[in-house]
Amino acid sequence: MNLRQLEAFRATIRCGSITGAAEMMHVSQPSVSRLIADLERSVGFALFQRNGRGLIPTVEARTFYQAVEGMFVGVDRLQDLADSIRTTSGGVVSVGTIQSISTIELPRAVNSLIQRYPDIRVMIHARNTPAILDAVQLHQFDLGVVGRQPPYDGVETLFQTAAPYVCLMPEDHPLVGLAGPVDLEILAEQEDFVTFGGAFPDAMMSMDSSLSQKLQSRSRLSSTNMPVAAALVRETGVLAIADPFSAEQAVRMGGVAFRPILQNLTYYVSIVCGGRARLSRQAAEFSEILAEQLDQRVKLANSFSS
Repeated sequence: MNLRQLEAFRATIRCGSITGAAEMMHVSQPSVSRLIADLERSVGFALFQRNGRGLIPTVEARTFYQAVEGMFVGVDRLQDLADSIRTTSGGVVSVGTIQSISTIELPRAVNSLIQRYPDIRVMIHARNTPAILDAVQLHQFDLGVVGRQPPYDGVETLFQTAAPYVCLMPEDHPLVGLAGPVDLEILAEQEDFVTFGGAFPDAMMSMDSSLSQKLQSRSRLSSTNMPVAAALVRETGVLAIADPFSAEQAVRMGGVAFRPILQNLTYYVSIVCGGRARLSRQAAEFSEILAEQLDQRVKLANSFSS
């Protein structure tokens, strides 16, 4: 016997006819009749007797039905549980993010999620990439938004993209408003630059080491994060190399603008998790929302640089 046969038997008992059972199960009458006949062969006794146009359960069928109904109580509870899981709007999604994504793209994605799930809670943790990867591996964060070139050990990558770096400068700089990209080789001979921790992250930027050395030689200012670097650009007139996400944040703060760069310097962004199978439905959906936004932002950055 199988569950479909038992379902047909239960429906026929409840409805008192093959016709009613077929309507309840959304199948044809011959299908119900065949399921009942198969079940009778399986159990080895008759289940119904015909009485005019209806069916009367046999004594054996009534005894058998009590056990079948008890089994379906458990199935119905499973269905209720599945419905509850599917429709719930609660839960917690924890996200570790690099700073460049934390103030524009991430809040937009959060807003989309909380509009869909009014009871959802979202916890945002701003960290650097190594700390985020460690926390995701330990399952302290559901999702991580990281900014280092893949691959990443110990985590699963849900989305990855890359965007060109730009040159951040004061909004009154002579280069603002000109067409085309700026050449860092030329600027390194004329302008001062903000460095990061006294250097440029060559591997992250895919920058030629000789160019990196030139830019470092033109630097008296150093910062460990992009918001501070942008503030230095705004107040002192130096230039900085910024990822397009941080550049947008800086422009919104006012006092700075950015230009595309001739050199092919690449900024990587990825969304990672400790395992796709461990994600809640809401966390997986949040990842998809953020990935779509990042994809659109990168397309815009690429069009600006072309």
